[in-house]
Amino acid sequence: MTGTAKLTRKGRATKERIVSVAADLIYEHGVAGTSIEDVRAAAGVSGSQMTHYFQDKRSLVADVVDHQARVVIEFERSPAVGVLDSFEALREWAAINVQRQVDKQCEGGCRLGSLAGEVVETDLYARARLAIGFAEWERKLREGLQSMSERGDLRSDADPEKLAMALLAALQGGTLLTQTQRDAAPLEAALDAMLTYVESFATDPAAVARRGHDG
Repeated sequence: MTGTAKLTRKGRATKERIVSVAADLIYEHGVAGTSIEDVRAAAGVSGSQMTHYFQDKRSLVADVVDHQARVVIEFERSPAVGVLDSFEALREWAAINVQRQVDKQCEGGCRLGSLAGEVVETDLYARARLAIGFAEWERKLREGLQSMSERGDLRSDADPEKLAMALLAALQGGTLLTQTQRDAAPLEAALDAMLTYVESFATDPAAVARRGHDG
């Protein structure tokens, strides 16, 4: 695979376009259901360009993993999501994720999670890059929870790292069931249960209960 840093600006743009096209095709049809030829045709490039930028399909898939991780993290750090440093913000984050599934009729699943299901047992390189992407996602959640802990919103026995990991697991598991059942209820239930657990560490449970009642 040609290193992006060694490419010209035009070359980088071409490679990024190919990866973006491949990411969309793989998201829709899966890794096994997407061939190099499919990507070449959809991106409108030649076979020689494909081999110039990617040594083989494995190297293309690895770049798709990185691309999808960036897409996910950019959304998680966007103004639409905001800083997840309050119980209200976490509830809003959950509602946003549920609504996104509803908006796409619960099809497709998570852009990163769907890739994990296909390659983690067959491609150690892709698995390592997926792990990095999920770790960055978890860090976004952990940062907010850590801020809540430092501000005194969470009791001292709350572990931001474990809570962030569990929130991400609830999101991924709930999304998979939602995709399977074509119903957002599993995701909504998983996130609600996990956030109720997070709220059980509140230093002022009565205030959380009042906010929940007002909402």
